[in-house]
Amino acid sequence: MIPDHTKAALDRYVNDRILPGGFLIAVLSNDLFGAVGRADSQNLAALGDIVKYIYNELPSGCWGSKEIIWKYVEDRFYKMVGGE
Repeated sequence: MIPDHTKAALDRYVNDRILPGGFLIAVLSNDLFGAVGRADSQNLAALGDIVKYIYNELPSGCWGSKEIIWKYVEDRFYKMVGGE
């Protein structure tokens, strides 16, 4: 029941390390109030499914807090410039 645009944004985040929008950043960082406040009607209805998908399918190292999210995205750029 995850909206296609939300699933696509999560795929870009995981595979290409491209930050999603504010709603998904809130969800990925465990900010319930922020997620509900930023959700469109489709994402609000699917919030439980989105959380289950993240928990069960996404690497644990890419969600949990804003610091984890920023590090996950930052690592992409570090690798692009020759980091290990």
